[in-house]
Amino acid sequence: MVHNVLIIGSGPAGYTAALYASRASLDPLLFAGLQPGGQLMITTDVENYPGFPKGIMGPEMMVLFREQAERFGTTIRDEEIVKVDFSSSPFKVWTGDAEYQARAVIIATGASAKWLGLPSEVTFGGHGVSACATCDGFFFRNKEVIVVGGGDTAMEEANYLTRHCSKVYVVHRRDAFRASKIMQDRVLAHPKIEVLWNTSIDEILGDLEPAKKVTGVRLVDTETGEKREMPIQGVFIAIGHKPNSDLFQGILDMDENGYLIPQPGSSKSKIPGVFICGDVADHVYRQAVTAAGTGCMAAIDAERWLEAQGH
Repeated sequence: MVHNVLIIGSGPAGYTAALYASRASLDPLLFAGLQPGGQLMITTDVENYPGFPKGIMGPEMMVLFREQAERFGTTIRDEEIVKVDFSSSPFKVWTGDAEYQARAVIIATGASAKWLGLPSEVTFGGHGVSACATCDGFFFRNKEVIVVGGGDTAMEEANYLTRHCSKVYVVHRRDAFRASKIMQDRVLAHPKIEVLWNTSIDEILGDLEPAKKVTGVRLVDTETGEKREMPIQGVFIAIGHKPNSDLFQGILDMDENGYLIPQPGSSKSKIPGVFICGDVADHVYRQAVTAAGTGCMAAIDAERWLEAQGH
């Protein structure tokens, strides 16, 4: 069987593409991947998505997205695509041993925040540990927080957090930032920001009862190995994101960091019939609402392309 539209990835982009494609009677087949719902599954409160004045939990929001796509006829499989062949039409994809074919493919595989690799990051994820200041900074009003990193992302996060937090510490394992000069200057000149050079986080400390919360960190001096504890109320990991694009290596255009590159002003890839949306192509905004917007674009582009092909 050849499907009209096959969507790789869930999250706001994949589910929105599915919603539009199913409403256009294209009967899309969506593969939700290993983390159905994407990065919002590890976000507790979402307060900046239009239409939810009281806010909503990230996982709950993704359940609603999924239900809405299914209501209009999207078939969803909680499986991961492990291989693709876009060399001829119909396009082919595989989940382990099963092969699927489609006339159009929408890629919405997203990106994953890079983490330090501490078990305590997982324990307190969404409870004081975050990888997105614009998503979660609001919950740290008048609190003291740490930002880990030395690139532009870390500088942006630190600057943004000064709007809400009483004090922002930037922890960097070396003695110089790799961020652009203008971003560094802003951080170094800001009265609310203090930089802890040659320092990394050894452990994130916190309470598990009655509710999970971060209470401090154990820092280590990267030159002397000396350790010390410091009280803190939030930890923002800002060491970058990795787009989930390995599957398309050598097949689609990507930048040096692996972000897929659509044609300007559209969701089209260099292969006619293959479309790109969401955070796998967005290293700038990385918001649920922008991902959903590009998911809508991809579905409309796919529908028009299929129509032009006479399907």
